[in-house]
Amino acid sequence: MIGFRLHLDATRCDGHGICAFVCPDLVRLDPWGYASVAQTDGEGAGLMRRARRAVAMCPAAALALELLE
Repeated sequence: MIGFRLHLDATRCDGHGICAFVCPDLVRLDPWGYASVAQTDGEGAGLMRRARRAVAMCPAAALALELLE
C-alpha cells in the first residue's frame, strides 16, 4: 500500500475550512478557522481519496499531497 504525506502552506491558507470538512481525519481548524494538519502521514485508499479531494478543493491552493514509497 502506498502511503502519502499531506503538506499545508499556512501562509496561503485563507480559512475557508473546506479541507477540514472533506478530510477531518488529517485537517483541523483553529478557533479562527485556519487549517492545521493534525497528522501528516497517512495510508489507505479512502483516506488518500479524501486528502486528494481536499487538495483539489482548496481555493487558496494551500495543500499539497506527496506520495511515499
